[in-house]
Amino acid sequence: MPQKIIIDTDPGQDDAVAILLALASPELEVLGIVAVAGNVPLALTEVNARKVVELSGHDVPVFAGCDRPLSRDLVTAEHVHGKTGLDGIALPEPSLPLQPVHGVDFIIDTLRAEAAGTVTLVPIGPLTNIAEAFRRAPDIIGRVQQIVLMGGAYFEVGNITPAAEFNIYVDPEAAAEVFAAGVPLVVMPLDVTHKALTDRPWVEAMRALPGRCGPAVAGWTDFFERFDTAKYGSLGAPLHDPCTIAWLLQPDLFQGRDINVEIETEGRWTTGMTVADWWRVSGRAPNALFLKKVDRDALFALLLERIARLP
Repeated sequence: MPQKIIIDTDPGQDDAVAILLALASPELEVLGIVAVAGNVPLALTEVNARKVVELSGHDVPVFAGCDRPLSRDLVTAEHVHGKTGLDGIALPEPSLPLQPVHGVDFIIDTLRAEAAGTVTLVPIGPLTNIAEAFRRAPDIIGRVQQIVLMGGAYFEVGNITPAAEFNIYVDPEAAAEVFAAGVPLVVMPLDVTHKALTDRPWVEAMRALPGRCGPAVAGWTDFFERFDTAKYGSLGAPLHDPCTIAWLLQPDLFQGRDINVEIETEGRWTTGMTVADWWRVSGRAPNALFLKKVDRDALFALLLERIARLP
């Protein structure tokens, strides 16, 4: 039976690629996609999510979740993703409707309706919706099979501050609550996603795919890699968010450790830092599988093969 998942997202070009990978993979059943404010405000992320679903040719419900962090002002990343969040290719306004139910209510209702331990949450943006769902309905926490998220960093330090990765930094209080909830966690930090770098042959292979999805991925990559190549001096851009879906499909592509990870919420310079006890010196019990390595070539082969299946 396919693995049931809910994707919680703030598209974002790499979020869009993650959504396409999930929808192209019969091993996964995407029960719904919930938008959150992050890379751009919620009014754009929910539209972007609907555009990507429509591009894929699939019919998956999209919900709008929280429009701001639990207790902070919203920080966005138009400097990376462009003013729409999906700059790089023009997509038509979606005809797919936005669902009338709030995204947090959808998460709660779905976890209560499905058998306990059968639904995986895949947050690839700030963790606001997940934390809010756990606050409103603590009974669902024990019903979650696992959370596979993109966020955090340890060896790679920060990408929005010297210490913090963007998704965690936007809502560190939400992240702290989710990491402390006791749900099994799989964490894709910058330590692994910065090894998942695009290159020109792969981008051009995407562009050459028949249909519309491959060229869309190439267009998005053309846009957002300009930021990463300028910032890091790398030859390509990291595809952060698709690593979560790839782990669900082929976990043997990744290597990491079960360790304790805490979220800094009060530091003068380190708010949003993921304090990852990689060397297991704290004595605190592990609460996350924290990934560090990826078979880059196999990952990008998987992406190409799956997205080639889409129209």
